[in-house]
Amino acid sequence: MSLLIGENMTGGYEGVDILHQCTVRAEEGEISVIVGPNGAGKSTAMKAIFGMVGLHSGTVWINGEDITRLSPQDRVSRGMAFVPQTNNVFTSMTVEENLEMGAFLRRDRIPETLDQVYQLFPALKDKRRQPAGELSGGQRQQVAIGRGLMTLPKVLMLDEPTAGVSPIVKDELMYRITEVVRTGVSILMVEQNARQALSIADTGYVLVQGKNHYTGAGPSLLQDPDVRRSFLGG
Repeated sequence: MSLLIGENMTGGYEGVDILHQCTVRAEEGEISVIVGPNGAGKSTAMKAIFGMVGLHSGTVWINGEDITRLSPQDRVSRGMAFVPQTNNVFTSMTVEENLEMGAFLRRDRIPETLDQVYQLFPALKDKRRQPAGELSGGQRQQVAIGRGLMTLPKVLMLDEPTAGVSPIVKDELMYRITEVVRTGVSILMVEQNARQALSIADTGYVLVQGKNHYTGAGPSLLQDPDVRRSFLGG
């Protein structure tokens, strides 16, 4: 059984369906990525799984439990964490204060988890007393991901984690994401850089107009001539 499933999801915004029978899964200890052209419904699918977009058909499951009607906060308590693409840090608060905000539902082992986050993102430990607003874009993303990890999620959901950062910072963030998975946390990620995302993905979902177009192992999709021609520039 998949750890997390958004199954046959149809829904969207203000009565306009963006998703059409879309299915996305996150497996235990793996990286799943959602890619596709602009407007394909990638972020909408992610937000629907987290309860931020209404569905009028379809089901969301975690560990076999139907959570379709639960609020995002209740989904956090079930083991989900969501890191949005923008406005994902409190700029006036220090790095450490941002991370501690991620533990708002917890009462125990917070210092231990904080140490684990600093092991994953060593640069943040050096800047822990610095306001997050003074950090580079890549470092802010590390803070946002770290705060998500402070909830001790089973699944960490990342919406465009490398958006707006330089190529070298993208490489660093992708490496750190693979290191997160090594700790036992599953990743479900939306990413515009399809080639790089699929290179680290156990499973890739290519969406087109809110529908599943291709699904498969990341490396296999990278080698698929139809996927390469249509979505990867040949």
